[in-house]
Amino acid sequence: MKKSLIFMISFVLTLQFAFGQNPKKQITLNDLWAYYTFSPKMVYGVFSLNNGKQYTRIVNNNIVVYDYKTGDSVRTLVYGKDLVPEGKTEPIKFYSFSVNKEENKFIFPTEVEHIYRHSRRSYDYIWDAQTKELTPLSDKGKQRLADFSPDGSKVAFVRENNIYLKDLNSGKETEITNDGKINAIINGTCDWVYEEEFSFTKAFFWSPDGSKIAFYKFNETNVKQYTLPFYGTLYPEEYTYKYPVAGEANSIVQIYVYDLKTGKTTKMDVGSNTDQYIPRVKWTLNSNFLAIERLNRLQNHLEVLLADANSGNSHVVYNETNKYYIDITDDLTFLPDGKQFIMTSEKNGYNAIYLCGMDGKSEKQLTTGDWDVTQVYGYNPKRKLVYFQAAESSPMNREIYAVNLKGKLTKISHKSGTNEAMFSKTFDYYINTWSDANTPPYITVDNYKGKTVRVLQSNQKLIDKMNGFDLSRKEFFKLSSPEFKLPNGKQVDLNAWIIKPPHFDPNKKYPVLMYVYGGPGAQTVNNAWEGNNYFWFEMLAQKGIVVISVDNRGTGARSELFKKMTYLQLGHYEIADQIESAKLIGNYPYVDKSRIGIFGWSYGGFMTSLAITKGADVFSSAISVAPVTSWRYYDNIYTERYMRTPKENPEGYKVNSPLPYVNEMKGHLLLVFGTADDNVHPQNSMELITDLHNANKQFELMIYPNKNHSIYGGNTRLNLYNRMTNFLTRYLRPGSN
Repeated sequence: MKKSLIFMISFVLTLQFAFGQNPKKQITLNDLWAYYTFSPKMVYGVFSLNNGKQYTRIVNNNIVVYDYKTGDSVRTLVYGKDLVPEGKTEPIKFYSFSVNKEENKFIFPTEVEHIYRHSRRSYDYIWDAQTKELTPLSDKGKQRLADFSPDGSKVAFVRENNIYLKDLNSGKETEITNDGKINAIINGTCDWVYEEEFSFTKAFFWSPDGSKIAFYKFNETNVKQYTLPFYGTLYPEEYTYKYPVAGEANSIVQIYVYDLKTGKTTKMDVGSNTDQYIPRVKWTLNSNFLAIERLNRLQNHLEVLLADANSGNSHVVYNETNKYYIDITDDLTFLPDGKQFIMTSEKNGYNAIYLCGMDGKSEKQLTTGDWDVTQVYGYNPKRKLVYFQAAESSPMNREIYAVNLKGKLTKISHKSGTNEAMFSKTFDYYINTWSDANTPPYITVDNYKGKTVRVLQSNQKLIDKMNGFDLSRKEFFKLSSPEFKLPNGKQVDLNAWIIKPPHFDPNKKYPVLMYVYGGPGAQTVNNAWEGNNYFWFEMLAQKGIVVISVDNRGTGARSELFKKMTYLQLGHYEIADQIESAKLIGNYPYVDKSRIGIFGWSYGGFMTSLAITKGADVFSSAISVAPVTSWRYYDNIYTERYMRTPKENPEGYKVNSPLPYVNEMKGHLLLVFGTADDNVHPQNSMELITDLHNANKQFELMIYPNKNHSIYGGNTRLNLYNRMTNFLTRYLRPGSN
């Protein structure tokens, strides 16, 4: 019997190899989080040279110059072997650099230490390519945000909340500010909430001629503190920082200009109201005038101030109000004529590009149509074209366009999916990273007309590798219901994708996992490469689970009204859409509606905690990672943008938290968080745990000591995805409890 079985297996395998039908491989978690089997090849460290015809890349600790058009290696700008600090024998290792305007001096950060999401500190070295000298930027401690002056003779940087200036010729280090103090005064960089919610950390800026430095000063004395414990020592260490929750005091922010010649510091007039935001500061092309964006605390009134850098006097050149809120971008661009600038706004229903006059009066809309501009890349004065990315063909796609100052539109990308551009300094070429839902990044050099000059990375090896695994295609579809309405009464369909198990049998009943984020302006339903989560979903599909994601109302690239209708009610429409979508999906003939689960992280964790409580009749299991459980506990810039303050909107805060609904929970919940989450504090999960205990609800809990909001490092992700996979296998697969 045994010999016959061995013979049969051998015979079948022989036939499979003979006819090229090798059995497809199954994905393992080790493939994802130990071996990174499916990581695509990317093009990192690209820096355009001033000539716009060449760019640099870091190759084996060298900076090599390449030609955009031919791809030839033109020369090596910096040899890594030369970067040996005095008194040492080994060259420094670097993973990024900055360069002066003349492209002959470089800053190399080493021993980089992460602080928060965007912020870093490091030991920086200066390399002079002419003298071949490598010198430390400073010997007084790690630096932050080091930046060359326009003429390359000086470097400004931040250390311990103060701004310093290093003269590279004399070696003299000058302290520009001296009042910096931890958890009190910050100069030249941001407090936590600005960094997180306005997405920048460098808060000082050289004037175009290098004669001045504009900088932020944060006074966070009155901001309340939050303390996180760090384990691993006999007594846990504590990290305390300023974190303003909804309704609480913010830093008082002022803008100053330091004059290098006189040593004088001048305060810019940003108004008498200190309970406001300054989300952006940018020099005009004239070193005497500084543009300052001023946003009220409710974030529905934006002004651009033009400030005289010498006197500090300012006046308004742009004014916009909105009945919901205004998103902040980096799209403000000044034209060389000194009379006009470019802004984007949703004021007419979709995010569009506007040409505005510095007189504060004239304004022209350059892009029109029922689609959103998603990013402005810049303005080419030679061709008088604005280059940008848009969701023109579909909210799920991204294309690259150019528009002239008369509003004539030209599409310069040609592949359907997601296109992301990195332009050369002269806008003659751009590196286009394209992908779609089932295809890894395909990276090309294109000219300004969109013609592909050459391929930088095809990721064909990854595609060939993927062909050896038993994968299903991610497919897009739409969900329709009378429940999906906008405030104007218009019914809309929701975009969604699905991954079915390989060898799908429509006559079988399958469990479903819904993947959700759902937050304002975000999307999970994109025609773009997703990375490891995509392969985890494919792995779950191999285990017999259908995986689906739906973009609810409130998500992005579908008009201002679609995105902003969740105003004052974060979570209300979003979870209603996910529950209704699950009901619709539960009626599919191949779906086991008694086994519908949901998984989400951060805002998605908030959504899953609502799903297993308010949606307990529909969702049988949920994985909630790092969830917000009450908007009272989250930071004020994000929360008040969408909810106003707790005092103004108490009912909105109350009814859109999962905490009041824990008694309704019926299914299985896995709750996950990191104890060092500086973003969504562990307090959120602790309050949910307390209410679950009080309601006598059973659930599973996974805590990661010393891990932040991303929960990564070492074997953490492997451990986490093992836990989540086991949870879903237990409660979703056929035959589970």
